[in-house]
Amino acid sequence: MAGFFPGVFPGVWGRVWGRVWVFLLLATTLAACSARIPENTQTRILLLGDSMMAANRDENAGVAAALQQHMGEPVLDRSVSGARYLGLAKLSGIGLYLPNQYRTGKWQWVVLNGGGNDLLLNCACRWCAGTLDRLISPDGSRGAVPDFVAQLRSTGAQVLYTGYLRTPGVTSPIEGCTQIGNEFETRLARMAARDEGVRFVGLTDLVPMGARSYHNIDLIHPSAKGSKAIAGRLAQVMAAR
Repeated sequence: MAGFFPGVFPGVWGRVWGRVWVFLLLATTLAACSARIPENTQTRILLLGDSMMAANRDENAGVAAALQQHMGEPVLDRSVSGARYLGLAKLSGIGLYLPNQYRTGKWQWVVLNGGGNDLLLNCACRWCAGTLDRLISPDGSRGAVPDFVAQLRSTGAQVLYTGYLRTPGVTSPIEGCTQIGNEFETRLARMAARDEGVRFVGLTDLVPMGARSYHNIDLIHPSAKGSKAIAGRLAQVMAAR
């Protein structure tokens, strides 16, 4: 499997980190599939996404728990580690296909992220022109992500699409994803600019230079501190709208 990541995990350490990352991905995915997800139809806030959102949930220290504290109301967390838009994920009935996480409700806010697993696992963040275009077109108007966001907007909900954490001054196992990740998020911002009910929430400046405490030991997923910081930024945006 490590050979699948030649540009993301270079050299011998790359092969080691490749195996570690795949193990962590499988472990967190299985944990998410078995995790108890609260169903509360009274809340106005729905949270969807991948492992960035799902991290630390079992300890009640994930993004949803922190966002609930900020907003003073329940947050329904449907996020699943490993969630994707493309490929065989569409056959999943457990939320690995990100749009399947949605549940009908009178949502005022739908907060989500996603797309990173498609870029990493479909094309190793290197040969991604086709995958990126399938996710979202250069102008942000077409692709799997804009299509799903349009479906969410058709319900009347406001949508916050969240970017990914970075590791400034620290080399992470997915450092090779930086360039394609930046382009992906540029397109997400263009998508959001097309609809006043959609907001792109970037996280590129959230982690201070050289800080490791915002990430778990894998330097990929947020720590409880990182999840709390993400929620804080989301709450700021929500309070301003």
